[in-house]
Amino acid sequence: MVGGIFAILDDIAMLMDDTAAVTKISVKNTVPLLGDDLAVNAEEASGYNASRELPVLWAITKGSFRNKLIILPIAFILSAIAPWLISPILVLGGLYLSFEGAEVIYHYLHSKFKKDAHHEDSAKKLTEEQKIKSAIVTDFILSIEIVVVALGSVIEQPFVMQLVVVSFIAVLATVGVYGIVALLVRMDDIGYYIIEKAERDSLKEKFGKLLVTSLPKVIKVLSVVGTIAMLLVAGSLISHHLDFIHHFYSEYFSMVPMLAFDFVLALITGAILLTFITLFTPIVPESSNK
Repeated sequence: MVGGIFAILDDIAMLMDDTAAVTKISVKNTVPLLGDDLAVNAEEASGYNASRELPVLWAITKGSFRNKLIILPIAFILSAIAPWLISPILVLGGLYLSFEGAEVIYHYLHSKFKKDAHHEDSAKKLTEEQKIKSAIVTDFILSIEIVVVALGSVIEQPFVMQLVVVSFIAVLATVGVYGIVALLVRMDDIGYYIIEKAERDSLKEKFGKLLVTSLPKVIKVLSVVGTIAMLLVAGSLISHHLDFIHHFYSEYFSMVPMLAFDFVLALITGAILLTFITLFTPIVPESSNK
């Protein structure tokens, strides 16, 4: 009996070791998406009055948890009854992310070179509630990608391991990302607090001023890094789940680093999708008014 107990404990220990190893791989695969999620949500949570930043962020965080509660069961059901759907979903996710990345670059270049000041003035001002809903919708889309990518990395593993690993990634994507965002959006307040407590011209005061002045720059850097990460993930999802593209790379571009190939692939794919959607979107309102 004692030997049986030790055998069970040994099996549990082996399962934990295997789960830890698989989790590490899954985290590595989803890190670019988590970075993109962080950048997007840092932008979404900034720009409010100081007294509203944390309440707004908490509302978005609760919405993110609800998103995961919706997405996870659906993902596990697909894994159990139709695992062949995972790859097409990943490709669709890659197409969406490539479009989104190209759209971000287009809007940046458009505002940089056209200097269309009227665009910002004419933009519709959203209420706080509308901004929160928009952020939760964005989180839902990113959460689908994170969960599906995590699931794709453990799709060959037993169901229990899938359950543990993907659930861990989902919780990490919410607690970790929004915890860091909370620190970021309060970085200037922390800086002001340090300045108040510090002596004039002291190293402590300079550090507080650095925190205050760094917040807008940090948000901008995260936005750039997030866009790059988005395109890298998009290209990887497309190239690794469409065999003809992977073979095309192996035959003609094997001398090029895979990351560079994925980035260019996503950029070209996103530009094509953006052009197509931009050309045909104006037709929709006209036809709907008839």
